[in-house]
Amino acid sequence: MKKFLKIFFLILLISFVILQFFRSKKNISEAAIVNDITKTYAIPTIVMASLQTSCYDCHSNNTKYPWYNNIQPVAWWLADHIEEGKKEINFNEFAAYSPRRQYKKFKEINDQLEEDEMPLKSYTIIHSYAKLSKEQKVEIYKWTNAMMDSMKVKYPIDSLERPKKL
Repeated sequence: MKKFLKIFFLILLISFVILQFFRSKKNISEAAIVNDITKTYAIPTIVMASLQTSCYDCHSNNTKYPWYNNIQPVAWWLADHIEEGKKEINFNEFAAYSPRRQYKKFKEINDQLEEDEMPLKSYTIIHSYAKLSKEQKVEIYKWTNAMMDSMKVKYPIDSLERPKKL
């Protein structure tokens, strides 16, 4: 039995070492950010600071990677989270979204704040500074509501909200 455990752990160790040679692509863009949300909307300083601290690592084209991103399979797990986050909303590509999609994303931000779903608990366990305070949530909520209200003035409401199915 001891021999079996030694062989098992040796194989496990060798596998772990081999995994370190297979890296995921990092979410770091050197391209100019022409479609950033700030190109279309004025964002109060407090809101922008909150978004950058709590959202941008997963919802932009530039992630600040922690030290543990150098360990596989953790890096793959992080890359998957970032890819999924960017599919949901990418603040660096926000201006390229259609007005309907922008409106929907503002609404989803509010929903996430109300349900306390973002930032993810798995992210704030290690990045406690990313937790949003009640005041930060209120400021973001007020800003997104103001953006939705301004969009309702600029675009016909029918073009922003999907018709409800009967």
